[in-house]
Amino acid sequence: MKKILMIATGGTIASKNSGAGLAPAISSEELLACVPEIAETCEVETVQPFNLDSTNLYCKHWLEIARLIEDNYKKYDGFVVTHGTDTMAYTAAALSYLIQDGAKPVVLTGSQKSAYLRDTDARNNLFNAFSYCADDGASGVHIVFDGNVILGTRAKKTRTRSYNAFSAIDFPETAVMRDGKPFYYINEEKPKDAPKFYRALDPNVFVLKMIPGLSPDIFHYLSEHYDGLIIESFGSGGLPAYENDEFFRRLKAFLDRGKTVVVTTQVEREGSALDKYEVGRKLLDCGSVLEARCMTLEAAVTKLMWILAQTKKAEEVARLFYSPVKNDIF
Repeated sequence: MKKILMIATGGTIASKNSGAGLAPAISSEELLACVPEIAETCEVETVQPFNLDSTNLYCKHWLEIARLIEDNYKKYDGFVVTHGTDTMAYTAAALSYLIQDGAKPVVLTGSQKSAYLRDTDARNNLFNAFSYCADDGASGVHIVFDGNVILGTRAKKTRTRSYNAFSAIDFPETAVMRDGKPFYYINEEKPKDAPKFYRALDPNVFVLKMIPGLSPDIFHYLSEHYDGLIIESFGSGGLPAYENDEFFRRLKAFLDRGKTVVVTTQVEREGSALDKYEVGRKLLDCGSVLEARCMTLEAAVTKLMWILAQTKKAEEVARLFYSPVKNDIF
């Protein structure tokens, strides 16, 4: 029987009504007790580093989860992270970069309704997460939710209320759960070497969502406070010229300060194509602008944080950004 470490971090799955709205209050042991069938699938031990709404989770918490997995990697066959849904895709992407080439599964799950309620998706999601984690074919970082197994670099929360809250973006699900067993769409060979763990992220990454008429003056503030900038542009990608090309001048000045710029699109699927239109080609002429292509925003943000913690050299940043990690970019 596989030995799994459950890392409980809070979220809706562990929430009760506080009188001022739902807030995490259920311990890891209480959460596990909600699904006694898990004991027939694997042996579970639990740890609870924090108990937070996932809105309050960011890079320091991602590093703590990765550290717990690294410290316990040899003791367990897999890891289940219970987590709030709002930022789960960011955590899954971050762990994909912090823990690379791991043969053991790291599975994130949560729910749209608390495990404390009678009518909830929490029990099914928990059971499926542990069942997948204990399967011999499981490896790497995935989200298991509503019966779908989604690669950590390809997951996005696309619904706020429905049980099928997460989607795989521009990539198929790894598997679906049927009667507690994974049916694999993708069978990847497990890495044979020990995983590589990374222990740093650069939090100074900003996402600028373009809206019509936005002033280019924002670049002055960003250049003083951030190492990396991700621009969520319109459609296939590009910056507005308006009457004076000021956006392009400001962007070039940002790059000239040794900063990193990644351009993505606000459109959820099919990615960017900066060489398609003049507004995109003019952006590429500004200098070493990187293009996220079909990456999710969550993957682009956390990958850039991971890269900038290692190097600020433009050539090396570009090399690492365009080097695929778990099918994040192609």
